[in-house]
Amino acid sequence: MLFTPTPLEGAYLIELEKRGDDRGFFARMFCEDEFKAHGLVGKFMQINNSLTMSKGTVRGMHYQLPPHAEVKLMRCVKGAIFDVIVDLRDGSKTFGQWFGAELTAENRKMMYVPKGFAHGFMSLTDDTEIIYPVSAAYAPESERGLRWDDPAIGINWPMAAQEVSQKDQTWNDLDRSTHAVKETE
Repeated sequence: MLFTPTPLEGAYLIELEKRGDDRGFFARMFCEDEFKAHGLVGKFMQINNSLTMSKGTVRGMHYQLPPHAEVKLMRCVKGAIFDVIVDLRDGSKTFGQWFGAELTAENRKMMYVPKGFAHGFMSLTDDTEIIYPVSAAYAPESERGLRWDDPAIGINWPMAAQEVSQKDQTWNDLDRSTHAVKETE
């Protein structure tokens, strides 16, 4: 695997290191030892599968508070998404800053989303499917969100949003006193 740091410390884009021949290729999507060598979480509790039917749908920006804060490893397996993270770590020099990347079934890139980051994505095609392991189980009492179109953050989505859930439309704008995530283990 090839680990490329993003401008937000602790977050990575990960590309497969393919070994191939005329039959196709082989690559590892995950290796606990390689993740640990980069200082990343190497244990995942569950694997989620999400299908988004319509192009232009925004899902996010979600996170969980400690002790249920979670790491996500995002991978698009059908279609394409614009995957976005926002640093919410209390004391981080990049607090409130965002980073986004296109993850597609063709490029097979993955986004490593550390604890303390809000996460969301926009589907760039119809029938987009993602699979992502997470390091903690969903805990409704710890679920939080950040408004996907908060002008103070200024996420540059690649197109106008066509659909956003009622829940995702009602999250608050960025406020350090509300959204700063304290360090966890």
